[in-house]
Amino acid sequence: MTNNITLFQFFHWYYSPEGNLWLHAAERAEQLAQLGITHVWLPPAYKSGRGVYEPGYAVYDLYDLGEFDQKGTVRTRYGTREEYLDCVKAFQSKGLDVMADIVLNHKFGADEQENIPVQEVKADNRIEYVGEQKTIDAYTKYTFPGRNGKYSN
Repeated sequence: MTNNITLFQFFHWYYSPEGNLWLHAAERAEQLAQLGITHVWLPPAYKSGRGVYEPGYAVYDLYDLGEFDQKGTVRTRYGTREEYLDCVKAFQSKGLDVMADIVLNHKFGADEQENIPVQEVKADNRIEYVGEQKTIDAYTKYTFPGRNGKYSN
């Protein structure tokens, strides 16, 4: 194991939705290894609720890495599933460890509404309730119709 870990963040918030980060990053694997980089941090690889127009933190489908036609696109902001896997392999082939940025507690772009219970909380103390519980219709149901059940069983 390397004593001196050097992490390279291979993305920024404003990366173009028309670009292809996975291809660009894979092309830089050898150069980064020669510079002494030991680890590469990649952005969220899965589909956003806004398709290619969001950098990956408004999570729609954790299992769609650019494989299914959902939210107006097959590819994610950074490329396709195959390009992502090739990118990871390119780094690994040069001895670099890859760190995936995975956000599990953000969801955005649900497919259907559900009737759910809600209760207001204080703005300065989110464990203190205000008023009574009520039910509302909210977009909280994710069915991922573009996957046709793949990865759901």
